[in-house]
Amino acid sequence: MPENFERKFPRRDLLRLAMAGTGAALIGSQLPDPASAQSVDLKSKRRARYQADSAEVRNFYRVNSYPTR
Repeated sequence: MPENFERKFPRRDLLRLAMAGTGAALIGSQLPDPASAQSVDLKSKRRARYQADSAEVRNFYRVNSYPTR
């Protein structure tokens, strides 16, 4: 074998290429699918959700010992 034998593809470059390919494949598989947005109903968005006479509100004030109304 000659003294200045040069490899056509160095081992380090092959290792770097394999690691980069594996990393790119793992990152690509971990990306989430794009989410599609649902349409928004503005009437239900603007309606009042708080109801002062509901059982949950009365129970909250009773349990937390607020003065009765």
